[in-house]
Amino acid sequence: MSHEKKELMNRALNAMTINIGKSGVNDNVIEEIKRQLKANEIVKLKFAKNIARDKDKYIDEIVSKTRAKLIDVRGHVAVIYKKKP
Repeated sequence: MSHEKKELMNRALNAMTINIGKSGVNDNVIEEIKRQLKANEIVKLKFAKNIARDKDKYIDEIVSKTRAKLIDVRGHVAVIYKKKP
């Protein structure tokens, strides 16, 4: 694991967690993720078990719409990062 990734994962321990429920990802969820990334740079996304099989599709959608970088996925939780401008 690179030093940068390790540092980001340590910061993710205290990061805001956004729960992605059975309704999946919609514009409101994307806007909230964008707000949290702007404020905190790092956001954890926790996927409900019943949509976990589609989480890769949702992660791709979130990363492309927010222009964030996927740092790590463990179980049902993904960590994304977007550096403040």
